[in-house]
Order: sequence, then C-alpha cells, then structure tokens
Amino acid sequence: MSGTFSKLKNAYHLLKSIDFKMLAKLSEKVDLSQVMATVAKMDDQQLNGLMKMLTSRGGKKKLPPIDGDFYDLSSRLNAEDRALQLKVRAFMEKEIQPIVNEYWMKAEFPFEIIPKFRELNICGVTYDGYGCPNRSYLMEGIIAMEMARVDASIATFFGVQSGLSMGSIYMLGSEAQKDEWLPGMQQLKTIGAFGLTEPEVGSGAAGGLTTTAKREGDTWILNGRKKWIGNATFADVIVIWARDVDDNQVKGFLVRKGTPGLSVEKMHDKMALRIVQNGLITMKDCRVAESDRLQRANSFRDTSKVLRMTRASVAWEAVGCARGAYENALAYTRTREQFGKPIASFQLIQGHLVEMLSNLTAMQTMVYRLSEIQDEGGLKDEHASLAKVFCTLRTRDVVRGAREVMGGNGILLEYNVARFVADAEAIYSYEGTKEINSLIVGRAITGISSFV
Repeated sequence: MSGTFSKLKNAYHLLKSIDFKMLAKLSEKVDLSQVMATVAKMDDQQLNGLMKMLTSRGGKKKLPPIDGDFYDLSSRLNAEDRALQLKVRAFMEKEIQPIVNEYWMKAEFPFEIIPKFRELNICGVTYDGYGCPNRSYLMEGIIAMEMARVDASIATFFGVQSGLSMGSIYMLGSEAQKDEWLPGMQQLKTIGAFGLTEPEVGSGAAGGLTTTAKREGDTWILNGRKKWIGNATFADVIVIWARDVDDNQVKGFLVRKGTPGLSVEKMHDKMALRIVQNGLITMKDCRVAESDRLQRANSFRDTSKVLRMTRASVAWEAVGCARGAYENALAYTRTREQFGKPIASFQLIQGHLVEMLSNLTAMQTMVYRLSEIQDEGGLKDEHASLAKVFCTLRTRDVVRGAREVMGGNGILLEYNVARFVADAEAIYSYEGTKEINSLIVGRAITGISSFV
C-alpha cells in the first residue's frame, strides 16, 4: 500500500511540475512519444550530455586569442623589448595593414609611411652610435618578424635599409663614411640600397661577378649591371659590389644618386614582394671617388660578414610571413561557416591548423636560438644558412596550408593569405637559394666543400 502511495505522490509532483501549455506547443513540433522512447534508452553519460546541451544558455563560447606564439617565446623578453615588439606590431597593424593590398596590387611603394616609420626609431637597431638604438640581434629578428607578419615587402624594404646597406657601411666603412651616411639613414632621411646580384650572377657572386672596377688615380671606373636591387629606384646611395680587375678581389663602393654613368630601371611584372621597388642597374664608365670605396671591404669574405648578419634576419622574416598566414587562416576558420557551424570545428581543418602551428613553432624556436648565438658572438655562416633553409622551406608549407583551409577565398587579396603565398616564394630565393645555403651547411658538417 505504501508503495502505491509513493508512486501516486511522485506522479502528483511530476504533473505539478509540467507546464502543459508548453508541452502542447512542443507536441506540435515533435512526436512526444518518440522523444520519450529515445530518451528512455539513453545511458547516464548520454543523458548528462543532453542536459548540458539543453541547459546551455546558447551564448557564444569564449574562444582563445589568435596568437602564433604558441610556446610563448615573447615572455622571455624583458619589459623594454616586449614594449618595442608591441609598438612595432601596433604600427604595422594601424599604418600598413589598411593600405598594403592596394599598394601590393599597384606594385608601388607607400612613401607616405616613411615619416611615420621614422618615429619608431628602429633603423640600424643593433648598431652602436650614429643615432642607432644599439639593441640585441634578438630584437632585430623580432622586429623583422613583426613586420613580415603583416607584410613581407615592408620587412624587405626595412631589411635592405637597416641591414644590407647600413650594415655594409657600419661594418666595412671608414669613420668618415659612417659619419656621413649612417645618421641620415638611421632617420630614413637617406635611403640606401645594396647591389650584389647581377642578371647572370646570383649565387656565384663570390667568384663570378661581372661588374668590374678599375682604379685610375683617386677614381674608380665601374662598369656592369645589377639586378633585383631593392630600393634602387629611389635610393640616395647604392652599395655596389664589383670585381677589381687588378687583383680580382671583390670590393664595395658607395655610388651616389645621380652619379654620371649610373642608370636605374624599375623591374615590372613581379608576382611577389610587389611593393618592393626592385631595380635593374646599369653602370657605364661610372666614376666613383676612392673616398667612396668601402675602406674595409677588400674581398668577398668581407661581403660575407654582412650577408651572414642579414641572412639571420631573413629567417626571421620567413617566420613572420608564416605567422601572418597562419593567424589569418585561423581567424577565417572561426568565422567561415559550412553546414551551420564554423569550419574550425571540422577535424580536417583542425589537422591543417595544427600542422601549420607545428611548423611555425619549430621555426620560431630555431630563430630564437639563432639570435641568441648571434648575441653571444658565435654566429657562423652555417648557423644562418641552416635557419634560412629550414624556415623558408617550412614557410612555404605553412602558407600552402593557410591557402588550403580558405578554399577559393584563399586566392583573394582581401583575405591576405594570397599575398603571403606569393611573397613566400621570394623569401625562399633571396639571400642565398636553398641549394647554396645547404652546401654551406654541408661543408660545415662534412669538412668537405662541394662548391665548384
């Protein structure tokens, strides 16, 4: 009897808790008997999952921040360096991101950014004196990454100005040359370029330069051509590397804008780094004073000192390019919906994202250690070359994956990734091809040179 009473009591409380009006509305939409039969068959785990779903308020789940620094390497920076990193990032996102696709499409350089760029005070970041910041090589790398994270063309412009051209003068110039050029270049009031590559000579520059230099008293006569020279169309000074016909050694010269016999033609129809103004330089009996010869550049070994330094920065640029592609792709997958939900929820998409992040994280840890070695004074050619090979290869993988998850939209400039895909191809080739850099590392690990 007590059992029957208990059942009646439970039934009463159950009926009292039911909203029959709501139940009637529900019955118009679903078969209640089928729902009850299905729910009755569920185990505890399934029921808990169902109740969690039903009691959810339906608000959007808070997603983690989009950050390609998965191992939080930036936390290793001191407060001053971290502040500078964020300052450069803010500049790139505010000043460059809104205009970059327009200028990339037009293949023009946004000269209006130069005064704003000047305010960052980062040119010649690792140099001491002449108005330069005298910061670490690690900071130089992080700056290159932050720039390339938004646009590799601007990072390349900066690398030519701050690294190749200023670096040549800082490392190989006389005190008089440093005093004349570096303060203005540091303030971007004077623009520099670096002329090594030739139409028929790229990787073979060590022994095969066809541009010649002949000394006549206190004047040098330069003849030859240079190709792919960034900033050349508007540079105030171009560092030209030429082979001395008398001793067959490579020497460097500071060729001033407007020097008779010097002409620069803009290169057109590039598919990558379209904002960079690459020039084809022709020199016909171009006369340069002995005082404008880099006084401490007497062979290609000296040229290599500059390239070793800047090659490390190029590895960081590759990381930045990959990071920009990854972060744009991740953001896209969160907002792009298929079948009523973000594509970021699909297993194959998550697989692509994790593969991209794995490559990116490996690259970041490599270049971080590379810069530590550089700051310790132990950087060798093979260290920079290995980072350049690995990072540019993996960057190609990352940008390919980013384009993959974006489907057809991946080839549209408005989604940014297409630009990274194209620009990665240029980074892959300049500052030494994969093959040449591989042979530099190969020589170091085997003790045998395979260069011809």
